[in-house]
Amino acid sequence: MRMDQELPLYIQNLTFRYHRRNTPSITNINLEVKPGELLLIAGTSGCGKTTLLRCINGLAPRVYSGDLTGEIAIFGKSVQQLSMSELSQQVGTLLQDPERQIVSSHVFNEVAFGLENLAVPRQRIIYRVEETLEYLKISHLRDRETFSLSGGEKQKVALAGILVMQPKILLLDEPLASLDPVSAADALQMFRKLADDGITIIMVEHRVEDVLAIHPDRVMYMEDGQVIYSGDPQGMLDTIEINRVKLPAEVVVKRLTPGSFPSICPPAPPTDPRELVRFDHVNFRYKPESDLVLKDVNFSVRQGDIIAILGPNGAGKTTLVKHAIGLLKPTRGTVFLEGKPTQQLSVAQAAATLGYVFQSPSQMLFAPTVQEELEFGPKNLKHPPEQIQQNVDWALKSVNLLHERKSPPLALSFGQQKRVSIAAILAMRSRILMMDEPTTGQDYWNYLSFMDAIIQMPGFDAILFITHDLDLALIYSNRILLFKDGQIMADGRPEEVLSDTELLRSTHVLPTSLLRLNLELLPRTGRFMRAEALVNYL
Repeated sequence: MRMDQELPLYIQNLTFRYHRRNTPSITNINLEVKPGELLLIAGTSGCGKTTLLRCINGLAPRVYSGDLTGEIAIFGKSVQQLSMSELSQQVGTLLQDPERQIVSSHVFNEVAFGLENLAVPRQRIIYRVEETLEYLKISHLRDRETFSLSGGEKQKVALAGILVMQPKILLLDEPLASLDPVSAADALQMFRKLADDGITIIMVEHRVEDVLAIHPDRVMYMEDGQVIYSGDPQGMLDTIEINRVKLPAEVVVKRLTPGSFPSICPPAPPTDPRELVRFDHVNFRYKPESDLVLKDVNFSVRQGDIIAILGPNGAGKTTLVKHAIGLLKPTRGTVFLEGKPTQQLSVAQAAATLGYVFQSPSQMLFAPTVQEELEFGPKNLKHPPEQIQQNVDWALKSVNLLHERKSPPLALSFGQQKRVSIAAILAMRSRILMMDEPTTGQDYWNYLSFMDAIIQMPGFDAILFITHDLDLALIYSNRILLFKDGQIMADGRPEEVLSDTELLRSTHVLPTSLLRLNLELLPRTGRFMRAEALVNYL
């Protein structure tokens, strides 16, 4: 490798170990990225992808303390010799969790923040902010308060705050994680255009199939802190284990033989299910002068339901589920939890029945160790000590984190933190489980593993999850709610709801290769299933 001043990035023999860890997070990484190249980095959760980005942008070891060996150069200059101010003008970084990136209370101020710190003239700031908001098609968010934005909207605003700085290198850490399918497709086309215009883009992403649609120039696959594969996308499709990366359905069925994978199905609801949660003409607005976020919502959650809630960013999905546990109270109408109005229940009382996993793990995690994090809820619910330990062990095993029992939760990767937040609710053994974007930050193997465990574990009366992952809904739910503009647009069996292509398009749900294959085989299968099981019907 060479120290080339025209080369945006080169890395030689890079190894990094966090001071809080006994072993390196990345080992002997060698990488050279050219101007305008779009590099996709895939790999299992916790394999070192985010750590690599932190080394490139200088946050490791300056903010994330640790031992770094090897060389990293940006346009021929060592990253260690550049100040953070100099680096920020060359390298822009979009974090996995937009909650950690947004610092201002209003969108315009948030996007302008970086330019203000560089003392850019005011009129120039206004022009560049307006230009960037228009480029990202979010000018309508200009005067919004950031706390009121949805997760996907926050992601777009955080990206605007980076692009307004006009970086030459763009580091994207799961940029699609909080975006609905249409917004994700738009974002990917924008990234492709930025690369074609000469910006070097390094994208860490678990939604590999989506990224392949924009033809990344190169794919790098990592495991356990090391590069396992680096080359053209087709080579990865032919060589990487199919249970490690979520590959297009047609690739999966070509690489498997019939009978090689068991079919795991969500259980059918009882014939006479009892009502657990009921929304009765629910309307909600955050402020008296603001627009309604929920508009005359009526639906029930019944015993045996496994409900996937799909819809565009800002549709009100998270607002909807927060009403079920009483974190929000209706402006008009009533939400009943097991027959009792949530207005009459404290959040603690509701939590004894209903467990809620927040979209952002940083909103939940606080304990010094993973073990203590998982014990906190059950102890407050007065569970017997022996039952607490048994449930903690089961929850950790379900999310594949037994080995992190003594680790500080906030020292883990974002994907691992998300699994800790899920395990913390599982350990409470609430009878109703609600999860907001449970697979954010998860590699394919981990999300199949813990979803399989949750679906098959007795004890849950009902499960609801908000997701932008159509395939997750397709595989695991027995009922789908399509939500848009604060209203339920459809409610029914997956095979019914997901067959209406016009309805999907109107709610920002794009058909995937797995949905198309399932629809083709539905007359033979009778139900939707994952690609690994569909091979038995070809």
